[in-house]
Amino acid sequence: MLARMTTEPEQQIGVGTPDAFQRLWTPHRMAYIQGENKPTGPGSGDGCPFCLIPSKSDEDGLVVARGESVYAVLNLYPYNGGHLMVVPYRHVADYTELDEAETVELARLTKEAMTALRSASGAHGFNIGINQGAAAGAGIAAHLHQHIVPRWGGDTNFMPVIGATKVLPQLLGDTRRMLADAWPA
Repeated sequence: MLARMTTEPEQQIGVGTPDAFQRLWTPHRMAYIQGENKPTGPGSGDGCPFCLIPSKSDEDGLVVARGESVYAVLNLYPYNGGHLMVVPYRHVADYTELDEAETVELARLTKEAMTALRSASGAHGFNIGINQGAAAGAGIAAHLHQHIVPRWGGDTNFMPVIGATKVLPQLLGDTRRMLADAWPA
């Protein structure tokens, strides 16, 4: 059942001193902040989500495309709508640990992801990169993953700049379906 929609701000008792700000609640982010889906250790058997995702259906795992040695998956906690990651099936932590086939396929799926994102969403540009190791900001440092973040002219507005909040206009399942349909054959 859908929540009741209103154009009038709702007064909530106990949330602080009333002010001119309206709040955009994103409770799904708290799950990430509190460590949901984070492995308990560095091994593949320690609950690594990147090792678990390939055993799920594409819809349940948010998998957009599968290759022989890597796969493309939507980020469960995206920076922007359409934020994908290309991930090797093999549990490796460092880019230098990839074998030749994994390296080539990671590059190929990255190119295909860019093509699909341009086709499906009209992305103007991309941030592409690997946060190598915990010190570099990798949320799951034990399993290598490359981020592909689509960007649009003017996509930075007051929400991330002032409110440290990103507004995503589409459900992840719908985004997965749209990108899978646009993925190059």
